[in-house]
Amino acid sequence: MKRLVLIVIGGLVALTGLVWTLQGLGYIGGSFMSGATLWAVIGPIVLLAGLAIIYLALRGRRRSGSQRVG
Repeated sequence: MKRLVLIVIGGLVALTGLVWTLQGLGYIGGSFMSGATLWAVIGPIVLLAGLAIIYLALRGRRRSGSQRVG
């Protein structure tokens, strides 16, 4: 259950980073973040953080499974 929660949180963080990136690049309008270079830089960093959370959650799952077999 903990891993599932981490995967969902990582997905939400990654999605947030993607939206911030697109807003910073001006592809999504209607916000103070639209067209602002700061968000075009922060967005990919947050996106990578979300992907790292997902990766670590999945990696931990495989490790646990291999330990049970052996």
